[in-house]
Amino acid sequence: MTILQANRFSSLVGEIYDAAANPALRSAALEQVSNFVGGCAATILSRDAAKLSIEIHEHFGTDTRFRQLYRDRYVELDPLLDRHLDLAAGRTVGVTDIMPHSDFVATSFYREWVEPQGAIDLATVMLEKSDARTTILQVLRHRSRGIVDDAMRERMCLLAPHIQRSRVMGRQIRARSHTVDDLADVLDGLSTAICLLDAEGRVVHANAACRQLFADANLLAMVGDRLVARNTQVDKIFRGLFEISADAGMHSTGRRQIELVTSSDGHHYLLHAFLLRRERHLPRDVAATVLFVQRATMVSSLVPDAIAAAFRLTPSELRVLMAIVEIGGVPDIAAKLGIAETTVKTHLGRLFEKTGAGRQADLVKIAAGFSVPFAQRTGGDDAV
Repeated sequence: MTILQANRFSSLVGEIYDAAANPALRSAALEQVSNFVGGCAATILSRDAAKLSIEIHEHFGTDTRFRQLYRDRYVELDPLLDRHLDLAAGRTVGVTDIMPHSDFVATSFYREWVEPQGAIDLATVMLEKSDARTTILQVLRHRSRGIVDDAMRERMCLLAPHIQRSRVMGRQIRARSHTVDDLADVLDGLSTAICLLDAEGRVVHANAACRQLFADANLLAMVGDRLVARNTQVDKIFRGLFEISADAGMHSTGRRQIELVTSSDGHHYLLHAFLLRRERHLPRDVAATVLFVQRATMVSSLVPDAIAAAFRLTPSELRVLMAIVEIGGVPDIAAKLGIAETTVKTHLGRLFEKTGAGRQADLVKIAAGFSVPFAQRTGGDDAV
C-alpha cells in the first residue's frame, strides 16, 4: 500500500468510527468503503441462523427495487451469502473462490440481479457472528473494474475489523443514549427537585422540578451554569455543602448532608446533598454531587383516591382528612371547609373508626403512608 493509499485508509477508518457516534454519517462512510475497496455498491446485512430472513442495516449504490428483489428472491440464489459459516473469520470471499466465473455468469442470480446493476462480480466478508445471526459486508464490483482481485480482498479484510468495532460502539452509544433519555424522563416526573453538580458546583443536569425552582427564584436561581442562593441563610448552607464535598476526598461516596432552609416567600425546604463516587481519572465536569430540594409539605404528594379506596372513605370524609393533614385543628377545618364544627367532629369520628386511628396525629401518619414521589396534578374540590 502506497503512502497515499495508507493516508486514505487512515482517513477512512476515522470516518468509520465517526459513524458509530453519528448515524447520519453511516451511508457516506459506507460509500467511502465501497470506493476504497474498488466496488460500485455496498451493503451491510444480517441473516438469521435459521436462514428465514435477512435484515439490511446500511446500503450504498443499490436502489430500492434491487434491495427488495434480493430480499424476496435472490437471497436464496446468492452463492456467497452463507460461505462464511465454514471459513475463517475475516476472510473475504469472491465468486472465483467458490466457482468458476463462467459458471457464475450463467446463473439467474447473475443475469437477473448482478448484471442489471452494471456489476460483474461481488465479494463478501463476515463482520459479526452470533448464535442468532451472521452479519456480512457485501460489495458489488462494476464490470469496468473486472472481477474481484486480491487487492479488493485485502482491503476488505483490513476494513472489516474496524467496521465491526464501529457497529459495536454504535450499539453501546445508542443504548447509553436511550438510558440517559429514559432516566431524564423519570427524573422529570418526580416532585423533588434534583440537581447534579460537578466538583466546581456547576450544574450538570436539573430535572423539571428543579428547573421550576430556578424559574421561581425564591430559593435558588441559576446564573450561567452555576447556582445562586437567594438569601444569606441558603447561601451559607449551600457553601457549607460544597465544603463538605471538597473535604470528603476524591474517593468518598455516600456522604449526606441535610439542612432545613426557608425561601424568600416563607416556604420551608429540605436541602439534601449526596456525594457521588469520583475517581481521579474522571473529567472535572462529571457529576460529583446530587442536590435534592424538597418543599416541606405533604399534601401535594398524597394520593387521595388511594386513601379513600383503602379505607372506604366518602368524599366528605376524605376532604376532612386532607384538611386535617393540611390545617390541623377542628375550628380551622370548619372555617376552611365552610361547615359546622359538629360536622367536622362527626366525620372525624368516622375516620377514627374506619382507619383504626385514635388521634389526629395518627391520621396524619396514615395519610403520609400514601405519599408518592411523583409530581401530582391539582384537581378540583368535591362539595361536602
